[in-house]
Amino acid sequence: MPKGARIEYSDAELRYIERFKEWPRRELHEAFVEAFRRTDVTVDALKQLCLRKGWKTGRTGCFVPGQTPKNKGKKMPYHPNSARTRFKKGGLPHNHRGAGHERIDSKDGYVIMIVEETNPWTGAKTRPVHKHRYLWEKANGPIPEGYRLKCLDGDKTNTDPSNWKAIPMAVAPRLNGRFGRGYDQAPAELKPTILAIAELEHAARTKKRTA
Repeated sequence: MPKGARIEYSDAELRYIERFKEWPRRELHEAFVEAFRRTDVTVDALKQLCLRKGWKTGRTGCFVPGQTPKNKGKKMPYHPNSARTRFKKGGLPHNHRGAGHERIDSKDGYVIMIVEETNPWTGAKTRPVHKHRYLWEKANGPIPEGYRLKCLDGDKTNTDPSNWKAIPMAVAPRLNGRFGRGYDQAPAELKPTILAIAELEHAARTKKRTA
């Protein structure tokens, strides 16, 4: 039959298709061709007919509770093309980032490091940490409550514990920000003085509040 030509169906053929509309389309097509010798009707033509008539199979393509997959317990057949691209035992994906991997956080410039410790949120064997904080706490213990680490030389990628100092959170606005003294942009020789003044001001203000 020429492509695009209209296919006519008899009333009996239509009743037959409607009766078995819930069958998989390929099985319905085979049965229809066998019953009516309609070799001019393809599977796609039958699908389009059912679509126009609104004759649906009732299947959603989703597994229902308790349904067993047809391939359960069956071994995947060997195919050289498939075998070549499968993960090998012990293999890791190309984007795997194991312990020791580092990257720079594009948002704040801190160094993020992967350490071999259980992630408390996901249970994974590794977890990401801020490298400067991780190394500082290894050397000095936990950061006191109400304190934060301040980068002394302004280079956040310098994660040596000696380059970081625990300061009260209230001191940070005195160093930078709208009313700060521009600590991060100041010359290296002025940074210690700026930090010392900010700490003295904070101590004086705290003492005045508690007096």
